[in-house]
Amino acid sequence: MPVQMELRRIIISEVDDHQVIILKEVEGDRSFPIVIGIFEATSIDRRVKGMQAPRPLTHDLITSVVEQMGGEIQDIVISDLKEHTYFAKLRIRNEGELVEVDCRPSDAIALAVTARVPIYVSEDVLGEALDEE
Repeated sequence: MPVQMELRRIIISEVDDHQVIILKEVEGDRSFPIVIGIFEATSIDRRVKGMQAPRPLTHDLITSVVEQMGGEIQDIVISDLKEHTYFAKLRIRNEGELVEVDCRPSDAIALAVTARVPIYVSEDVLGEALDEE
């Protein structure tokens, strides 16, 4: 059963190539970091702060394409952790069918923030992530 998480913190470093986001359990105390790229961190940070870009950025485009094609982003799930790499699924509801699209967790989280949908992490991944800390 996936665990609902919330984006708790974004750490952007101007001197490091790796940025960090912290996800925290909505109904609990567990949390863990995910290292992401600067583009995704900046994109997530802009959305959290309500800053609008003059033209649609990639995550805006994806959200718009899904909606224009009659779909709705339902949620995202960080579904797997292999060799220190997280894997995620963008879950789209279209004509009553649930379609899961493989994506990077950073993109999935940026899309979740853009579309204002829940973020979930599988219990197995959460357990593994906490063991790695």
